[in-house]
Amino acid sequence: MTRGAFLMLFLVLTVTQAPVQAQHRVIFLGDSITEAGANPGGYVALAADSLQKLSTDMVVQGAGISGNKVPDLLERLDTDVLAYEPTHVVIYIGINDVWHHFEFDHVTGTDPETFEDGLGELIDRIEQADAVPLLCTPSVIGEDTESDSAVNIRLQEYAQISRRVARDKDVHLCDLRAAFETHLTANNPDKAYKGVLTSDGVHLNAEGNHFVADFMVRELRSVLEL
Repeated sequence: MTRGAFLMLFLVLTVTQAPVQAQHRVIFLGDSITEAGANPGGYVALAADSLQKLSTDMVVQGAGISGNKVPDLLERLDTDVLAYEPTHVVIYIGINDVWHHFEFDHVTGTDPETFEDGLGELIDRIEQADAVPLLCTPSVIGEDTESDSAVNIRLQEYAQISRRVARDKDVHLCDLRAAFETHLTANNPDKAYKGVLTSDGVHLNAEGNHFVADFMVRELRSVLEL
């Protein structure tokens, strides 16, 4: 079985156990963090399990693709998200929009204006489809959130852009960056680059998946009034 087939099988059998026309249909939209999150033990799968214990009338899906940035989400929003008629869409994006400015020669990041405008367009199109968007701030590139490195400073700027877009569009903000900062301040005294919530400074380890799943469930419980 190919990896793609396995992920699809997992999503069908484990993540989406409620009827197709369930009252709550939640899709997590994002990059490789969300793609991996659909695996067993990933944050999407863990959140799905918790949410479906709170409401059996619930479908939860992951729609993450490795390397994606805001322009990529705009290109596939209709086919990968809106085609499934979600009631709620969690947008977790921004890492690659920043990271690709620094780490990779063959790709480029997203400039601030395009990032901001793209987030706004995502929100508008999701709302036009009668779904509720929840916008996350990007989490971390390196677990020393007080680092003065150029990439960390840029990521903080993009988190601020996400906060501004959520405020201006009057949508629910999931301030994942702030949650990471609080946790890492208390649990990363040596200011290590990785190993607390991530395996490489970006992608979630087991503890990180549980941390993000718990965070997402709290945010969604508030919005869904569960």
